[in-house]
Amino acid sequence: MLSPAQLDALISLLDDSDWEVKQHVRQKLVGLGAAVIPVLEQKWEESFNPVLQKELEDLVHDLQFGLVKQRLQDWKDSENQDLLEGLWILNTYQYPDLELETLQASIHQLYVEVWTFFASDLQALDQVKILNHVLFKQLQFSGNTKNFHSPSNSMLSMVLESKKGNPISLCSIYLLIAKKLGLPIYGVNLPNLFVLIYKQEDSGFYINAFNKGVIFSKEDIKNFLEQLKIDPQPAFFEPCSNVAIVLRFLKNLSTAFEKLGETDKVEEVQELLEIFGN
Repeated sequence: MLSPAQLDALISLLDDSDWEVKQHVRQKLVGLGAAVIPVLEQKWEESFNPVLQKELEDLVHDLQFGLVKQRLQDWKDSENQDLLEGLWILNTYQYPDLELETLQASIHQLYVEVWTFFASDLQALDQVKILNHVLFKQLQFSGNTKNFHSPSNSMLSMVLESKKGNPISLCSIYLLIAKKLGLPIYGVNLPNLFVLIYKQEDSGFYINAFNKGVIFSKEDIKNFLEQLKIDPQPAFFEPCSNVAIVLRFLKNLSTAFEKLGETDKVEEVQELLEIFGN
């Protein structure tokens, strides 16, 4: 790490009129990594130079985006690929100061709300009915039908705050709570819809969290696919991986930015998708 005086000297050159000098300085600062972000943010607050402030904003964004990419790569290469951690990394693309512990605390609080209604001898359907009651009636989580394609639907922190989300964000909250309860509930990656499965050894049923936890069957999925004129595939009826869930979040986010005309963000999300070979 450079000394404070050396950093000051570098940062002061960010608004240099010589483009080559400016690029050299940017490369030097980017090479210092995310550790330099607090210094850059402080310099932004202290500056009254709009040109320098814009250069600092762009540089901080580039460093933060580099951190998101590195975290996502590390998550993909990890053994357990914890879902909440993956969604937190995605969340930091829009909200870089968000701490993983904040999301963990929010999910734990929801778990406690549901757990107080649970008993050890409950049948599967009764367990789901309690989950549905607490999440959709008591806490008022619901589908964001008015702003279905909003980027906020792919930001777990915003969904937890607003209690409105798209199918996959609501399903993710549902299954994260179910996991803490020890329930065999997993995500199912359907075309045009994301749902859940309560998977038992010889049977099971499906849950639509976007429709207040309504329960349906394998035949209903077949009918849904028939309406879409899509041939049934085994993956449409079985649990998907956490990687598949994060990928779908990213694709939804890309679509949201595309509809808003934010081409720079579409390109950045594409970079994140490429980490998974998409």
